[in-house]
Order: sequence, then C-alpha cells, then structure tokens
Amino acid sequence: MFLFRRSQPRVSVDQAHDRTSGETPDAVLLDVREKSEWNAGHAPGAVHVPLSKLVAGANLPAEASDRSLVVICRSGHRSQQAAKLLTERGRQAVDVKGGMNAWAAAGHPVLDERGNSGRIA
Repeated sequence: MFLFRRSQPRVSVDQAHDRTSGETPDAVLLDVREKSEWNAGHAPGAVHVPLSKLVAGANLPAEASDRSLVVICRSGHRSQQAAKLLTERGRQAVDVKGGMNAWAAAGHPVLDERGNSGRIA
C-alpha cells in the first residue's frame, strides 16, 4: 500500500479569474500578501487579508465570510499555506498556482491602491 500526502486543491490563474469575476462569481479572490505588495498591485475585486494576520487568528471581512475562497499571493507559496489554514478552519479554499506573477503574465488586470495600472511587487 502506498501513502500519498493529500495536497490542497490548486487552480490556474484563468480558473481563478473565471471563478471570481463577472456578474455572479462563485468565489472570492483572497489576496494574502502584505500591505505594501497589495498597494503596488492587486486583482480588481480581491479582498485583502495578509497571511500573517490569518495565522494570528484574524477574521475574514464580511464579503468573504460565507463564500468559497480562491487564495492568491505573489508566487503561490503563501497562498498554499493560507488555503490549508482556512480549510483546517472549515472553509472551502483553493490556492492559485503561480500567484499574482502568473495572473499578470496571463494578462489579467492588476490595479494599484489608487485604481491605476499596478505592478507585482
């Protein structure tokens, strides 16, 4: 018998975009990067809670409280940790392969804190 480590579900940036945008998104895009990274550039409509705050026990904002979560960071490492943590807390969460780097490379929009064209920091 072989033992496999069960990993958290992951989605592509295109799947993440499809699930979290449009008129009736079925999930919330949760960005777990730090504030300076978020301010430099994030996905439109994303909700921001840094991983450090999630680890410390912070609650999710109201717009994410009863929804499925698609978790994103810069490259995919922190989002994997956050998705695992949220799943352990009973939430339905997946993380985005490649993070915001892959999001921007795929041509999906990135906005800065003022709503202008942003960059991934």
